[in-house]
Amino acid sequence: MEKLQQVIVIRKDLTMRLGKIVAQGAHASLSATLNNLSNPRVIEWLCDGGSKKICVYVNSEKELLEVYEKAILAGFIGFIIKDAGLTEFNGIPTITCCAIGPATKEELNDITGHLKLL
Repeated sequence: MEKLQQVIVIRKDLTMRLGKIVAQGAHASLSATLNNLSNPRVIEWLCDGGSKKICVYVNSEKELLEVYEKAILAGFIGFIIKDAGLTEFNGIPTITCCAIGPATKEELNDITGHLKLL
């Protein structure tokens, strides 16, 4: 059986500090997981000993939303993070990233396979 993974999609166009990128990706992963704790795929992913995560990037909010919407329409778990803008983005709430899955690499390939690793 192929292992499950979660894909975290980060907006690279925002030029966030490294710590901000890590925090936003963690928010997305944790939110997608906690909001779906009873999902059999989440349970399997959490119990497989690795909870594999892949970080990729997009170059715009539009591209992030397109990837996210395609994932949701395909039936995948997903969660978008909208930062409050308190430490970056000049106080403007900003969509920074999303998490998709867990699912197999093969299942996610049509959604995120074209994106480059962060």
